Amino acid sequence: MAKVQYFVNNPFQENTYLLYDDSGECVIIDPGMYTGAEQNAVVNYIAENKLKPVLLLNTHCHIDHVLGNKFVFDQYGLKPQFHIGETVVLNHAPVSAQQMGFRYDNSPLPDEYLPESGTISFGNTTLELIFAPGHSPAHLCFYDKQDNILIGGDVLFRGSIGRTDLPGGNHAQLLKNIREKLFVLPDDCTVYPGHGPETTIGFEKQYNPFFNN
Repeated sequence: MAKVQYFVNNPFQENTYLLYDDSGECVIIDPGMYTGAEQNAVVNYIAENKLKPVLLLNTHCHIDHVLGNKFVFDQYGLKPQFHIGETVVLNHAPVSAQQMGFRYDNSPLPDEYLPESGTISFGNTTLELIFAPGHSPAHLCFYDKQDNILIGGDVLFRGSIGRTDLPGGNHAQLLKNIREKLFVLPDDCTVYPGHGPETTIGFEKQYNPFFNN
């Protein structure tokens, strides 16, 4: 049974996720740690729960989701994995940081990139890859079918969707991907988004204003 722990990080209030199971192995998804206190919170949780980080995943590479990539690499020796189509976004991160007055340590590059579909596994858990661009050019969501949870990044939020006015964004594409790839998941699937509170697929199908007009 996979467990989810999240930490709200950086000025964008980004959700950094730890996904772990009974094996003790864990995955760090979208590390947005910015301050020392934010870094310590994640490291301490991992240590206190005797977890072993084995994967670093990025749903996409906007600055608020990769601020902690270098820290995780320094701490645990993990290089990020994401879809190669996000490389252009990651390459822009230093510019974004400069514009916003952020300190940013350049993220290492992946040794291997994630495909558009298929699975990745750790411990006793398997994550299905769901390719859902629109907020960013090659955004991936991670679906744990056994536990019926989706780490969704900035695709679908409680009562909202990811913004599409950034480079590589496409509003129509995002709506289409949510309808065709996320709304086919079970209604009681818990969605853990990149910002804000968790939600469910069923709740969003019924109440999300972007799909009920």
